Amino acid sequence: MATSLTFSKFLSSAAVAATSTAAVKSSLFSPKSLHSLPHPLKNLSLRHRLLAKPATTKLSLSTKATPVSAAISVGDKLPDATLSYFDAAGELQTITVSDLTSNKTAILFAVPGAFTPTCSQKHLPGFVEKSAELKSKGVDTVACISVNDAFVMRAWKENLGINDEVLLLSDGNGVFTKAIGCELDLSDKPMGLGVRSRRYALLAENGVVKVLNLEEGGAFTFSGAEDMLKAL
Repeated sequence: MATSLTFSKFLSSAAVAATSTAAVKSSLFSPKSLHSLPHPLKNLSLRHRLLAKPATTKLSLSTKATPVSAAISVGDKLPDATLSYFDAAGELQTITVSDLTSNKTAILFAVPGAFTPTCSQKHLPGFVEKSAELKSKGVDTVACISVNDAFVMRAWKENLGINDEVLLLSDGNGVFTKAIGCELDLSDKPMGLGVRSRRYALLAENGVVKVLNLEEGGAFTFSGAEDMLKAL
């Protein structure tokens, strides 16, 4: 009998507790109550909110591992496009890819961006240093192409003290870069680069691609001046 009464009291207490819990949940999660809940930052002082440290992000030009491919390949004719640059007198000039390569042996190499570390410290300086040697082996034109505007390309040239060893060309709207399928989408990076060009170096004879060293993303492994000298 005592056991029956105790069990009955237990059931009664459990029912009351369940009813109370349901009432509390109903009260807390009603539309009216939700609007009155405090904001997580409400009880923090302004000083503590301002001192909260944001997550740090490492800068990188690398992209997800994907097969390195392009619309252009060895044996193809280069598509025509208009590029721009400032001449020695400070006048803005335009030149077509056809003018650069027709009846000529030309080396065109591309960088992801002017003033970026690898491009400024290794890729472009390497071609400047080896330009005379390249031309002694029959190369008529050595040109650097970047998806930057002509003003940035001029400032970069002046900053590095380049004369006429290498022609720095602006593909500002990425027309040529897209035509050969070498876009590099860096829109997810925090540097604000947007869509640029993959790094590459190509050798063209009379506008036809003879050598194409296309890097994965912004990597710099086999598209330098030394690599092109070996290909000549």
